[in-house]
Amino acid sequence: MDRVIYLAMTGAKQATLQHAAVAHNLANVSSHGFKAELNVFRALPVVGEGAKTRAFVVDTSAASDFTPGGLQHTGRPLDVAIRGAGWIAVQGPDGREAYTRAGQLEISAAGVIQTATGLNVLGDGGPIAVPPDQEVAIGRDGTVSTVLPGQPAVAGAGRIKLVNPPAADLIRGEDGLFRLKNGGVAPPDENVGLVTGALELSNVNPSKALVNMIELSRQFDLQMRVLRAAEDNDRSATKVLSLSA
Repeated sequence: MDRVIYLAMTGAKQATLQHAAVAHNLANVSSHGFKAELNVFRALPVVGEGAKTRAFVVDTSAASDFTPGGLQHTGRPLDVAIRGAGWIAVQGPDGREAYTRAGQLEISAAGVIQTATGLNVLGDGGPIAVPPDQEVAIGRDGTVSTVLPGQPAVAGAGRIKLVNPPAADLIRGEDGLFRLKNGGVAPPDENVGLVTGALELSNVNPSKALVNMIELSRQFDLQMRVLRAAEDNDRSATKVLSLSA
């Protein structure tokens, strides 16, 4: 009886948590460069004295679907998308280096290249600054060039740091950015290239996510029915024992 109750109770809890994760994926279906979060159930025994009959349902370590999303061609010079695997290095809110595939870039009032959310884009030597009143072009290798309107001279402002660490070494933070699990910094990868004038779409499949939400709702209902059945069995057993006493 203990095993049934604990499995149903924790199963209902994890179904609720996964439902929230799927809802989060759906909320970001239009977020550029977003990677869907993956969750899987598994059962684990409870370790401890007197707990041999109990087992928990837990959510495995949340993983991410790194499948590239489709490309939306915008023609905007500051829009970039990663070609294939790879990441754009940015300075996270905590000051540490982090990685994103959201390439909707802007020039701040201070002349620093930033993401649409205000994060500084990193180059080989830190944030990349461009002179004021100049046109900015970004090459396929991440090279940032500037030119005065009407002038032929082109000047280099830096190069966006593009990295490609193994997917297993990456972990998603609460801010939605990815970082290395060991807290380190990934080296630049010359093989990572950009598509200019385009943005990567989210890789969330809305239809699949909606079906998943329905399945999770049914799983939650199933777990609650198991709990009610266990309660009925306990009540019946108590009644039988009271009659035989």
